Amino acid sequence: MDKASLLELLNFILESISLIKDRFDSINDSDDFLKNKDGLMKLDAISMRLQSIGEALKNIDKRDREFLLKVADKNYWSKIIKTREILTHHYIDIDAETIFMICDEKLTELEKNILILKSKI
Repeated sequence: MDKASLLELLNFILESISLIKDRFDSINDSDDFLKNKDGLMKLDAISMRLQSIGEALKNIDKRDREFLLKVADKNYWSKIIKTREILTHHYIDIDAETIFMICDEKLTELEKNILILKSKI
C-alpha cells in the first residue's frame, strides 16, 4: 500500500475516534444510549464510526499484513476487525453495553496505536 493511501486511512481512523469521543462525551452508562432518541442516534452514529474504523483496518491488513503488527499482535487487530463484521452483518444484535465498553475502555488505546502507526510511515 502506498504511503499516501495508508496515511489517508490512518487519518480517517483518527478523525472517527475523535467524532466518537465527542458523541460519547455525554454518555455516562450504557442506559444513556437507550433513554431517548438522542441517545439512540448517538448509539447509531458511534456504531457506524466503529464499523468504518474496522473497515479501514481490514483494508490496511489486506494490503500490508505486516504493517499493523508493528504496534500490536494479530489478535488485537483481529478483534477490532471482527467487531466491524458484527456491526455490519449482525446489527440487530448490537448491545449498548458493548458499545459503551468499547468507547469507555478501548478507544484511547486504539488512538495511541494508530498514532504510533502513523509515525512509522
